[in-house]
Amino acid sequence: MRRLAEGSEASDAMDARLGARLAELRAERGWSLGELAERSGVSRSTLSRAERAEISPTASLLNRLCHVYGRTMSQLLSEVESEPALLVRATEQPVWEDRASGFVRRSVSPPHTGLRGEIVEGRLTAGADIAYDRPPVPGLEQHIWVLEGELDVTVQEMEHRLGAGDCLRMRVWGPTRFRCAGPRAVRYLLAVVLP
Repeated sequence: MRRLAEGSEASDAMDARLGARLAELRAERGWSLGELAERSGVSRSTLSRAERAEISPTASLLNRLCHVYGRTMSQLLSEVESEPALLVRATEQPVWEDRASGFVRRSVSPPHTGLRGEIVEGRLTAGADIAYDRPPVPGLEQHIWVLEGELDVTVQEMEHRLGAGDCLRMRVWGPTRFRCAGPRAVRYLLAVVLP
């Protein structure tokens, strides 16, 4: 799996485009940083630093902002990529990494804001644990197919242990948690369908 465009320059450029887009979304709604902080539950200073690309936002932070702005993470990330294509070669698929949590996310399907479905490859390092306090879009449908390793998924207070080949379908209305359950990294495919 290709690392985040091979280096910190590409990572910094992505963070800068992402920060600019987050600032645009807030400005489009006419919100102050304080208003966005109240709506998202993220501190004003963290929001400001993310918009200025002083920090690389975590998956949890992006999830909260996606919820407020009514988009999936793939939609948000595709908005900072170049014009979408019908075909995206494996070497050109955008990869985003949350180094703090050990989560790597590859946008497999060609991005397009007008489509309702997308495919994402996720990878969690051994022991990685990511909790989302809300879905980016309420009622989001997700299908999780584990390709390698073991994954614990908690949705609506019910925990599911998935091994290689297992597939879980869920509708997301509240908090979810993804945890690498085995001694090695887990790799899974996530099909996301907007309601």
